[in-house]
Amino acid sequence: MTTLAERPHTALLLIDVQVDVVADAYDRDAVVANIAALAERAREEDVPVIWVQHSDENTPKGSEGWQYVPELTLRDEEPLIHKRYPDSFDDTPLEEVLAAAQVGRLVVAGASTDACIRSTLHSAFTRGYDVTLVGDAHTTSDLSQWGAPPPEQVIAHTNLYWKYHTGPGRTAGVETTKDVTLTT
Repeated sequence: MTTLAERPHTALLLIDVQVDVVADAYDRDAVVANIAALAERAREEDVPVIWVQHSDENTPKGSEGWQYVPELTLRDEEPLIHKRYPDSFDDTPLEEVLAAAQVGRLVVAGASTDACIRSTLHSAFTRGYDVTLVGDAHTTSDLSQWGAPPPEQVIAHTNLYWKYHTGPGRTAGVETTKDVTLTT
C-alpha cells in the first residue's frame, strides 16, 4: 500500500547493531539472536538485507566499538549504509539504495529504540514507505539517569504507538520476529 509508485519490494533494515551501541542494551542477547534470525530468513526469502552503521565522536568509524556485533554477519553483496545522524536517511545514500531495489516497504530492527530506530521509522513513513517494526528485535540502553523511562518501557511504548500509527496511503505496524511477513 506504499505511496511510492513502482516499488513493490520489501527490505529488512538493520540499524546500528554495533558493539558499543548494544554493549549494555536491554535484553541484548535475545534481540541480537532475533536480528540474526531475521537476516537469515530474509536471505532465504530473497528479501534484501540493508545494514546501517553509525559513527560519531563516541563511536569513531573504524574503532572496535563501531564494528557490528560478532554474532551478525554482513554479506559482501548486502548494502552497508554509513550514517552520522540518528535518522538513517539523513545525509546517506539509503533512499537511492532503496529506490534502486524498488523497495516500498521496510521491516526495521536494531538499536537504539529511542533515537535511531524512532527517527528512522518516522522518516521512512513520511517519505511514503510502509514500515513494520519488529517488536522483539529492537533495543536501547538505560538512560533513566537522564530522565528517560527504563528501557523496557521505552521499547513497549514504541511498540504500542507504532502499532497504531497511521497516515494516508501507508501502513505502519509491529510484528514479532517469528510472525513478521518479509515478502509482500
